Amino acid sequence: MLEDYTQPWMHYLAGAIQICAALLIGLAAAQATVRSIVIFFRRNSGEPDTEQVRLKFGRWLVVALEFQVAADILRTAIAPTWDEIGQLAAIIVLRTLLNFFLQKEIERAARQESADVS
Repeated sequence: MLEDYTQPWMHYLAGAIQICAALLIGLAAAQATVRSIVIFFRRNSGEPDTEQVRLKFGRWLVVALEFQVAADILRTAIAPTWDEIGQLAAIIVLRTLLNFFLQKEIERAARQESADVS
């Protein structure tokens, strides 16, 4: 009985979180595009500048992926079927792996950048 009332709200909330993730990705892409264009036309720009844009964009993608995972969890939070649980598990594993490798790349680039500055 309670499921009948809460399930639609969970779907609305999941949809809102997914919209937030899409907005983050869109805004981050727009910011990265503008910064890339500025760097492209600047005379003294080099690899550190483009790497900084890439790192910042990557960080926002990681945040957006976390939002996506939260939305997926909410969608299956109330009375999930075994099929939905399996799909959620697959989605979470794929997104977590993507998130893990993005984070490792960001950390590697940040360490390399700090080593280059020193």
